[in-house]
Amino acid sequence: MVDPDLDAVRAHLGRLGQQPGPVEVGAALRSLGMLVSDSAVRATVAALRRESVGAGALEPLLALPGVTDVLVNGPDEVYLDRGSGLEPAGVRFGSEAELRRLAVRLAASVGRRLDDGSPFVDARLPNGVRVHAVLPCVADAGTCISLRVPNRQRLSLDDWVASGSVSAEAARMLAGLVAARRAFLVSGGTGSGKTTLLGALLALVPSDERIVIVEDSRELQPGHPHCVRLEARPANAEGAGAITLTDLVRQALRMRPDRLVVGEVRGGELADLLRAMNTGHEGGCGTVHANSAADVPARLEALAALGGLDRDALHAQLGAALRVLLHVRRLPDGRRWVDELHLVTPQPDGRCRTVPAVRFEPGRSEVRGPGYAELMGLSAP
Repeated sequence: MVDPDLDAVRAHLGRLGQQPGPVEVGAALRSLGMLVSDSAVRATVAALRRESVGAGALEPLLALPGVTDVLVNGPDEVYLDRGSGLEPAGVRFGSEAELRRLAVRLAASVGRRLDDGSPFVDARLPNGVRVHAVLPCVADAGTCISLRVPNRQRLSLDDWVASGSVSAEAARMLAGLVAARRAFLVSGGTGSGKTTLLGALLALVPSDERIVIVEDSRELQPGHPHCVRLEARPANAEGAGAITLTDLVRQALRMRPDRLVVGEVRGGELADLLRAMNTGHEGGCGTVHANSAADVPARLEALAALGGLDRDALHAQLGAALRVLLHVRRLPDGRRWVDELHLVTPQPDGRCRTVPAVRFEPGRSEVRGPGYAELMGLSAP
């Protein structure tokens, strides 16, 4: 816990325009009538510097092995996720003011504004950590901060098999789809492993092919020698300078991609991605949030509307462009799991529906669906 006397020391140094060095802190403690000792000075200097760099009191949590998320619900509630669900982090802030200062500083470090006039922010820090913050005027718990830690290592498809997240048969099918340049989407919920799986599959793309990746926030790190990554940019404090995913997809098409990848399809860029897949850009792929593979068409209808595609146009583009849906979920023990593969099949009425091809149950044999034989043909070398 941070000593509440830090506020007085911080204010004293601020009035004098001094940095929190040992000499300055010692003088400030004496001036304020506080205990002055080597240990007190060292502790105060460390606490003040911790507040001014990185994620402050949260920085040590980000460095813990296996941490994927750090969540703050006001000054007294800090949780982390190490792959087995949320657990108390054992960290507290001295006051709401201290927590708010951290949120404002994190936003400012990437040129974003966070105040009562703009009470939330979503950005990526220089170290790759994604930060989302909400101020008390929106959140009743007080300032809330959500930190998403990028995967520190590149996981291959073999690593997924070794960890028990993909069956050997599923891995063979997935590798075949990539080799055959089939267009696909990876669906799943938040934290289910969509992006990690997509990165593992992109590493299987032949080294003589050029991959162009478009993302809202840079997360994909495929182990591929020829990979260009484009990242969207929000508007600045004046409301100018925004670069959308739609902008980047259109630019990516002019960069001679062999494979066009949208890290997460979340808006109107879907229309441009489908158009690209229908104009000779084979092997396009991406991720999308959905509860199941069967729910993906309905989800895409909603997203396509943002890009100016009506329902009929969406299904016409979808049926011609996309062949396979991969769905991943998170098991109760924290493992990510490749759950099922569906085919996207056009119907006589012009709509597309998904046809189950195969489902994988942990510890059990695969369950083959009506689309299994066609899937085998699609994933054949």
